[in-house]
Amino acid sequence: MPDTGYLVAVVAVAAAITLALRAAPFALLTRLRSSPLVTYLGRHLPAGVMLVLVVHLLRDLPVDRPLLALRELVPVAVTVGVHLWRRHALLSMAVGTATYALALLVVP
Repeated sequence: MPDTGYLVAVVAVAAAITLALRAAPFALLTRLRSSPLVTYLGRHLPAGVMLVLVVHLLRDLPVDRPLLALRELVPVAVTVGVHLWRRHALLSMAVGTATYALALLVVP
């Protein structure tokens, strides 16, 4: 059976590492905000995420079954419409996802 001092040391080291890992993002936050990489990602990542979602959704579009194709094309159109209307990527993705979920319920 290990002695108590060893167990206390192991817990202390684990706690220190956990604290350091949780504090690191906040310590680096000021440098990251002015980083050109973060600025670039903030500008281009939402469009990239939306593109990946659209490609994933439409990769197996059933062109031989119009109702099923419509079930997948309507949420894409709603997403584009909301994005053109509000210019808010998160809102567009949320509304498009909700529309797709609703379309899955209506047209199984």
